[in-house]
Amino acid sequence: MKRMSLILVLALVTLAAATATFAADPEIIGVPKCKMCHKAKTGDQFKIWTESKHANAFETLKNEKSASIAAEMGLGNAWEAPECLKCHTTQHFTGAAINAKAKYELAEGVGCEACHGPGSGYKSKKTMKDHDASVAAGMWVPDEASCVKCHNEESPTFAGFDFAARWEEIKHPVPAAE
Repeated sequence: MKRMSLILVLALVTLAAATATFAADPEIIGVPKCKMCHKAKTGDQFKIWTESKHANAFETLKNEKSASIAAEMGLGNAWEAPECLKCHTTQHFTGAAINAKAKYELAEGVGCEACHGPGSGYKSKKTMKDHDASVAAGMWVPDEASCVKCHNEESPTFAGFDFAARWEEIKHPVPAAE
């Protein structure tokens, strides 16, 4: 009887631990992890991102214009103000934790995971080869609604937002499999 009880307790503990592992919130893995696969062979997504304003979003918080805006708003340093970081960094936009093995830095600005969601759940090559599996594992599919969370009147530099035009500048599809 004691042996059966012990086996039952161990089974329940194992099940609880497995459930906790799979139920963990997705975490940020950082652009360097995404870059490992998203190079020229798969559509050059990394290069497209590096040439975008998103890649430099954090650095813009350190220029004179940002300093002036932050001072007018009474925020202190723009690169430290949550009001600015929420749209200029992946971590503050998603609110997700950073994976312990990640090489994430605020300096990556608006990285892959700001638009596609924290990648810890969908980062594997096997998952990424199947779009539906990636979405099921937590990948976000960006659309106009996700973009206007930052590109809106709340931004002190907002000058309108044409989603279709901006999408043409930033889109980076994966080529169809041959």
